[in-house]
Amino acid sequence: MLIKRHTIQTLQARKGRDPIVALTAYDHPSAVVADQSGVDLILVGDSVGPVVLGYANTLPVTEDEMVHHARAVVRGTHRSFVVADLPFMSDRTPEHTLVVAGRLMKEALVQAVKIEGCNPPQLSAIEALVHHGIPVVGHLGFTPQHLHQFGGFKVQGKTPEAAERILDQAHRLEQTGIALLVLELVPEDLAARITLELGIPTIGIGAGRHCDGQIQVFHDLLGLHVGHVPRHARRYLDGGTLFAQAIARYAQDVRSGSFLDVEAPGYVRQD
Repeated sequence: MLIKRHTIQTLQARKGRDPIVALTAYDHPSAVVADQSGVDLILVGDSVGPVVLGYANTLPVTEDEMVHHARAVVRGTHRSFVVADLPFMSDRTPEHTLVVAGRLMKEALVQAVKIEGCNPPQLSAIEALVHHGIPVVGHLGFTPQHLHQFGGFKVQGKTPEAAERILDQAHRLEQTGIALLVLELVPEDLAARITLELGIPTIGIGAGRHCDGQIQVFHDLLGLHVGHVPRHARRYLDGGTLFAQAIARYAQDVRSGSFLDVEAPGYVRQD
């Protein structure tokens, strides 16, 4: 049976009806597992920096690194809609944004790109992308590329004035042409209001129960993320411990000489 890949249209049709399941992943094996598990949207986030590459935050991630990881993810999918983050400073001019997004679309074959924020550079970049037929996912609330401006990982929109500003930004992004909107680290009531007022789906991460979908990081779900784990993350498996135990058993078997024992549990015959 032919499996059809999700499109912007199929995801938008789910608004208010069927929650969108989204996951951030960074490589081919993770993408295969996510795709086969029924994930609707996979985001190749610039969070690849701190989660996979060992960077302190997302800011050092390069265009080439995003293309490299996005290409691997797309090769592992048949059903999921794949979105790639535009790395920090991709929006310095609309022309540069088009070059970076064009690489992600042509070389990595993603189906959309995501851009953080709603300042004049981002609005101009989104207009250029939409004009050239590139679907765009917006991102408001806590935007990691503005980490230093926010002074750390902090919930945004807690005061009435800040909430109104984010609501206004959400409307402006929709008017500019984004197809979906990620809301990160905003109060639940604000996320609910944005979700109700917008005609496009919202996808929450640390934004409460009322968004049109939820997104988490592959490594957080499986307990594989070393370092800072967000409070909103939900762990479904203690993968780090399980992996460490398995590798320790392997090391013990090699040192004891039993690694190639064909009668040992777990041995996979090669014939």
